Amino acid sequence: MFKGSMVAMATPMHADGSLDEDSLARLVEFHIENDTDAIIAVGTTGESATLDIPEHSYVIKRVVDLVARRIPVIGGTGANSTSEAIELTQNAKNAGVDACLLVTPYYNKPTQEGLYLHFKAVAEAVSIDQILYNVPGRTAVDMLPDTVARLSVVDNIIGVKEATGSVERASEIIASCDDNFGVYSGEDHNAMEVILAGGHGVISVTANVAPRLMHDMCDAALAADRAAATKINDKLIPLHRELFCESNPIPAKWALQQMGLIEKGIRLPLTWLSEARHQNVRAALETAGVL
Repeated sequence: MFKGSMVAMATPMHADGSLDEDSLARLVEFHIENDTDAIIAVGTTGESATLDIPEHSYVIKRVVDLVARRIPVIGGTGANSTSEAIELTQNAKNAGVDACLLVTPYYNKPTQEGLYLHFKAVAEAVSIDQILYNVPGRTAVDMLPDTVARLSVVDNIIGVKEATGSVERASEIIASCDDNFGVYSGEDHNAMEVILAGGHGVISVTANVAPRLMHDMCDAALAADRAAATKINDKLIPLHRELFCESNPIPAKWALQQMGLIEKGIRLPLTWLSEARHQNVRAALETAGVL
């Protein structure tokens, strides 16, 4: 089972939107040096929606090669087309990932039965461990706990990233699934509470810029040390807030550029962080001690 702070890593780009391979290598080393527990390559924070299939598969393969088995790599392979999700998942398996993360189909608004059949089809088509990802605020569909529980008995569906922002929702899933089914917060602001309630970690945006603190906070929470986890999390609270002041990954990419880790590159329709937001994001970085 995967545990701890797993970064939903931004995909670095040049100003023209092309892949920045030097910065990609730099980000991978930054996370390994700072004890990130796993890297998610080309998840939704990695701008998966604007990478075509060859680019998407290439970045995952490149991250696998750069990591060189030092920590787990999870490929983001979700799509709103089941056949495309199968193709991306198979490509990620061929690239050598340790598991795949699949977001619920966006825009289509499938029923709960449609969600069940979609994820079951991908799991049956590609024999690799798979983590479900529920983020209704971005997809317009909410995968309910009963559906997660139905899917949890599929052999290679091993966990869920739950991003409704509700600790109660995460607790309901924990209670309804076996102990070996991973439940991961998809919201940095409640990650500590989800872990203390029995969750296994977080798939994190904040870890892009504060990987060491996120790792240490998760370690403390996994050890049920609320006091130690809270002390660390207090430094992170401004980042949890300000990294979502505009659509993710806009603020995270600006922060990484300010830290000297990536160039000023993002793909339309996303734009660079508004100047009016700079001061608050910078202050959050300073509070966390990472700038």
